[in-house]
Amino acid sequence: MTATHSITSMNSLTLTNEQLQKMIAHVDNHAPLEACGLLAGQGSTVESVLVVQNQAQSPVRYVMDPIEQLHAFEWIESNGLDLIGIFHSHPTGPETVSPTDIAEAAYAVVYVILARVDGAWRARGFWIEHGDFREVTLQIL
Repeated sequence: MTATHSITSMNSLTLTNEQLQKMIAHVDNHAPLEACGLLAGQGSTVESVLVVQNQAQSPVRYVMDPIEQLHAFEWIESNGLDLIGIFHSHPTGPETVSPTDIAEAAYAVVYVILARVDGAWRARGFWIEHGDFREVTLQIL
């Protein structure tokens, strides 16, 4: 599975409010454990949110179920899309990337982190590369 932007990083990620609500519902249903999933699309536009079980069943870590992840990758490819993002939750914070997120970032995609802030879920996007990260604008339509 290759990401469209494996050479250059993305500055923004565009998704619909419905897609954002699907991610929020998924992470909210699994809190206080972390939840995760994949974002498929073209360019920097999300076309589908694919939820994946967190095999780690942990409040501070996620490991995508390898079979579900493989099926999601196959679905993305068979639909002519690219992996453009990975999302997961930080149910108790922080609302930024963790050292583990940086160490385990394996794809050149936008990493969306959903964290609870004052009781409500907030999504932020990040580009992680060479042990460093920067924030990416999330455009919600």
